[in-house]
Amino acid sequence: MTRKKNKRNRNREVLTEIKSDRRILSKVPDPEQMRLSADRRTISRQRYNELNSVARDAKDKHDFGVRYNANFRVNIATIGKRKLDARVTDISVSGMLVELPADRSNLNLGDKVHLRFKIPPGTMPEGFETNVKMSATVVRTFTEERSGIERRMIAFEFSVPLYKYVKRKRWGLSISAASLLLLMASVVIVLMRVESMIYLKYNYTLYLYSIIAATFLLSRYLFGAMYKPVPINRDFTPGVSIIIPCFNEEDWIDRTILSCINQEYPVDKLEVIVVDDQSSDGSVKKIRETIARLQKEANSFQTTDRVQLVAMPENGGKREALVKGIDIAKHDLVVFVDSDSFLENSAIRHLVQPFQDPRMGGVAGRTDVENKYTNFLTKLQTVRYYVAFRVMKAAESIFDSVTCLSGPLSCYRKDLVQRNSRKWLDQKFLGQPATFGDDRSMTNYILETHRTAYQDSAICSTIVPSKMNVFLKQQMRWKRSWLRESLRAGSFIWRKEPFMSLFFYIGLLVPIAAPIIVVHNLFWVPIVYGIFPSTFLMGLLLMALLMSFAHLLFRRSKLWVFGLVFCLFYELVLLWQMPVAWVTFWKSTWGTRDTPQDVEAKQKKSAKRFGLFSKRSRAHMK
Repeated sequence: MTRKKNKRNRNREVLTEIKSDRRILSKVPDPEQMRLSADRRTISRQRYNELNSVARDAKDKHDFGVRYNANFRVNIATIGKRKLDARVTDISVSGMLVELPADRSNLNLGDKVHLRFKIPPGTMPEGFETNVKMSATVVRTFTEERSGIERRMIAFEFSVPLYKYVKRKRWGLSISAASLLLLMASVVIVLMRVESMIYLKYNYTLYLYSIIAATFLLSRYLFGAMYKPVPINRDFTPGVSIIIPCFNEEDWIDRTILSCINQEYPVDKLEVIVVDDQSSDGSVKKIRETIARLQKEANSFQTTDRVQLVAMPENGGKREALVKGIDIAKHDLVVFVDSDSFLENSAIRHLVQPFQDPRMGGVAGRTDVENKYTNFLTKLQTVRYYVAFRVMKAAESIFDSVTCLSGPLSCYRKDLVQRNSRKWLDQKFLGQPATFGDDRSMTNYILETHRTAYQDSAICSTIVPSKMNVFLKQQMRWKRSWLRESLRAGSFIWRKEPFMSLFFYIGLLVPIAAPIIVVHNLFWVPIVYGIFPSTFLMGLLLMALLMSFAHLLFRRSKLWVFGLVFCLFYELVLLWQMPVAWVTFWKSTWGTRDTPQDVEAKQKKSAKRFGLFSKRSRAHMK
């Protein structure tokens, strides 16, 4: 029994849980103006506005109205030095709600206390996991009965918002050090590449590659640092249709739908279309329950007309589901959202801003990892995701040529998608149907004639693989689609901005050649020449430090160390998927879901095994 329980705990995803509001659509502009976000806080409206004003001035985006479910201990010291142990039930950047047995507390409104507690990882957004010691004020008290026991609930308002406390306590010196170390790592890389120029005559190909690779990587960080998202124009609110393709996502689809409809966006300009691709689990039931709840509890927001389910007659794949949604969409912009991704409440308002440029064809939002604290593997992906978006995509966006508008959150002009939908559906490579890499594929169709951009302020989070076998299959699928679509993009990218085009081709060459370079430096040189590859290893370390320090600088999170680990993991494991992808990138199977191609492949494999078994049986009988 204990073993089964431990197994369930290992498979459980660790997610930050936002405390549900009494209103199911708490962020949607209220047409009747009956209740605002500040009204659900225990602090005064004046204090709420003051805090939000300070946060905006400091460029801290934390919403003071967001409370997170919590379950950890807090030590409360009163003025009379009496100490109480309590349990925190929810927390925000401005305060917390704690639970005490009714007979153990005599705290009253206005009392000053001193709090000591530790915020566990995953309770609040990344960067808040720390020990806290600060004063607070009692702003609300009430009692409630639970399981026959009367509990006294006490709400505290922190003397300093948590984001300020954490920034001052943990990140003042660390951020300065990260900035300095990031600069030092860049300088050392440059000096090492200058040294490589001296040795060009000894091994022209090898040292030229190292110079090109370092120049490419440093340029990404340079342009990423120069990037700025398009600011919000409150008067620009084009119509948006969000399309969610769903296949066997009953665990997450409810949260995905609610995050998409609960947007700070005009009611008459946003709709959500969920397209179920013949799910075999309880997804359809969950979708219908969610829609029914929205119609019952939030009908004043026109949810009956703005949220709908479309069931595909047969399993046709993700592209078929998306195109079906596009055909139904009534607005000029279509947003693709994966069924295990969750939008922040302002994501759509930010995502549409680049479309003020009539030449803009598609925009990608930023994707963070939602289950980052589940295990070691998800922590690795957290750093990788952030750098991939905030640095790599941001660098491409400087030139309006983002090469992949990622599936978790991307927006397109509807007419452009419809113009290319037939080619997208019928796409084949070496005679095989292209069933994955749909985001890169559509991006290529858009990028060939229009601009594409990245909007860092449009944020969603997604569930990443927490099991190694699923993760490796996903990475192999991504590498195959990257190879296929990069070859396609290479046929027209030269018509884009020259500097962007140059670095695109370099970015294509460097990963493809990387396994050969690693084998040469780590095996061939030491074995044949007896030289320890210290310079090469130092270069790898510096590249890893760039990723880690960039994450520390921007995110201010303890997870920055996993950037170093990810680079090591990449060199030992993921890098060697590239040669396999070279010779198998024509394959159309997903490996992680039962697409028609996967089913066909399994049937062929089973038939082959059965034939081999029959052959051996006949031989044995003889």
